[in-house]
Amino acid sequence: MSPDDGTRPRTPVTLAEARQALGRDTAIVLPNPAPLTHVITATTASAVNRAKGRAPQQPVALWAHHPDTLRTLDGVWALTYEDRMLARRLLTEEHLTVLLPLHAQTERPAWLEPAVKDGWVLLFGTRWQPLRPLLDDHPVLYVSSANRTGHPPAATTGEALAMFPAAVPVLERPGPGWANPAVGETRRRATTTVRITGEGQLRLHRHGAQDRRHLCADAYLRHLRARYTAAGGRTTAGSSTGDDPGGGR
Repeated sequence: MSPDDGTRPRTPVTLAEARQALGRDTAIVLPNPAPLTHVITATTASAVNRAKGRAPQQPVALWAHHPDTLRTLDGVWALTYEDRMLARRLLTEEHLTVLLPLHAQTERPAWLEPAVKDGWVLLFGTRWQPLRPLLDDHPVLYVSSANRTGHPPAATTGEALAMFPAAVPVLERPGPGWANPAVGETRRRATTTVRITGEGQLRLHRHGAQDRRHLCADAYLRHLRARYTAAGGRTTAGSSTGDDPGGGR
């Protein structure tokens, strides 16, 4: 068997190889801590969409992993100061995907547009410590669930290698602490998505990993309000589902 005959099983890439690929605007698949599934990211939204096998212009989430990114966007959200602070905490502490309303007349950076649809912006908040050497090189990244169209997100490295073509690198888990043996791989899910409205309402937009242990959407929203909203704050809880203004992850 020749080494380049295409019959060898795929293997994951190292962190150094992933950094090189991301610098070339190649979409790469990255692991997440349990109970989250893998994600796919790139420096352009079109690279993410091509890797997923869907239209290049489909909206994706902006990865709010870098503090400079959040500071730049602070003025474009149509939210009160209290609700902006809540959004930051839901992104950085709860690691949710968050839909936020935009000021209609406020100028916003061009790199935000791939994450905007119908006046809303979709932000992804997970910032896993082992990935910082990779992510910190790129303050602007676009991200989506690690799945090809019509398939569930990859929960393991093996699933990601089997799902994506060879042109899409899959990062290995390079050491202790990347896996949580207490959480079964098959129980992983994509992130929960919540929405903060301009009227200060907190709504559940899509079920996911973070809300799965709660009895219902309202119970999870009450939990978020109690944990992240100061007493007397204006943000109220309310359940909601529907089409994703951010185009889905």
